[in-house]
Amino acid sequence: MSRQIINTAKAPAAIGPYSQAVRAGNTVYFSGQIPLDPATGDIVAGDVAVQARRAFDNLKAVAEEAGGSFDKIVRLGLYLTDLGEFAKVNAVMQEYFQAPFPARSTIEVSGLPKGAAFEVDAVMILD
Repeated sequence: MSRQIINTAKAPAAIGPYSQAVRAGNTVYFSGQIPLDPATGDIVAGDVAVQARRAFDNLKAVAEEAGGSFDKIVRLGLYLTDLGEFAKVNAVMQEYFQAPFPARSTIEVSGLPKGAAFEVDAVMILD
């Protein structure tokens, strides 16, 4: 099975040795997106809700570059530095996804790249 690397300037460039996403067959595996402004490479200012919106916008840009959309995402991984912010992130997620929702895990981590408070990764299935 061949691999297709997905890359878009509408999302932040990778800050390490990885691709924004990789398509294998009809499945797209996304690298984690943190709340980086694609134009500056800096973390957006604001609380976890602002950061989650930017990260989801970055994820959306990569999904669209791969030929998909959020309704094709089957699994999300959410990473927060403070699970006390869980309700805020859930509210933001509902701005981007409708039922039936993708499968999801939410994990508290001790730190994220560049001091972000939120990161998201995903798996998407294309028709």
